Amino acid sequence: MPIRMTLLAVTAGLALVASLGSAYADDKAAAAVASDENGKYADKDGNPTFKIQEDGTVDWYTYSGFRRFNSDCFVCHGADGAGSSFAPALANSLKTMTYADFLSIVAEGRKNLSAGKENVMPAFGNNKNVYCYMDDLYVYLRARAVGDLPRGRPAKHEDKPPAAKEAEASCMGG
Repeated sequence: MPIRMTLLAVTAGLALVASLGSAYADDKAAAAVASDENGKYADKDGNPTFKIQEDGTVDWYTYSGFRRFNSDCFVCHGADGAGSSFAPALANSLKTMTYADFLSIVAEGRKNLSAGKENVMPAFGNNKNVYCYMDDLYVYLRARAVGDLPRGRPAKHEDKPPAAKEAEASCMGG
């Protein structure tokens, strides 16, 4: 599966580079939109980010991330990424997690052993419903983490850009 192998190689490399830097802290200023490529927004460092208009309309990718999160992630990580007894609050975790670390953990999974308790994040590198939408998940959770996106389903969203349709068809095999 070439997409999966490429994804794992890229995430491993990004995680290595990210781990060489200093402590990471995300906030509204760091998450600010610096570029827009066909409705996909990026911050000044080129990391995916969200755009929420004054009337509450979210970009397509944030909305898609909400949908994917509620399909595959909320069972463990709680509604709106608020956490549960099974898994941490991702709305908090993303405040100190780099994009590269996020990709690596989602693709490869993670095991934490502390205070006699074992927590396991399964690897989703083989799940197309997750890995085809990792940027979407990231921007949704980033919007929740820096406080710009309230809890619940976004009331309004931008239309799905043609680039998103093409990427989805390519990744999902459609």
